[in-house]
Amino acid sequence: VQLVESGGGFVQAGGSLRLSCTASGSSFDDFDDYAIGWFRQAPGREREGVSSIIHSDGRTHYANFVKGRFTISSDSAKTTVYLQMDNLRPEDTARYYCGTGTRMISGLRYLRPDEYDYWGQGTQVTVSS
Repeated sequence: VQLVESGGGFVQAGGSLRLSCTASGSSFDDFDDYAIGWFRQAPGREREGVSSIIHSDGRTHYANFVKGRFTISSDSAKTTVYLQMDNLRPEDTARYYCGTGTRMISGLRYLRPDEYDYWGQGTQVTVSS
């Protein structure tokens, strides 16, 4: 599975962006079940989980620092996953990556990078104060 992120950009604090993650060359439905996650990585920092969505039941999970501001969703064809980011803050500045995790274990929130198998190249989000 090849993942392609888009939608990043430069925005002022309080603004919004919508990121998209699309499967290229294959489909998410090649797997019985999977998680799609959004992660971010700022320079000098480790990659951290932002949000995830589980294909089989649509469960979503969010890191505490984005709850109430970011929303993850997928289109009806299950080919694209979105991350709507509202009320952006300067500390949200990072490169945002989407990943696909196929090793499904009940109860996991899929907000850890080691739970993912495939990654996109990322899209840069910069929030000015």
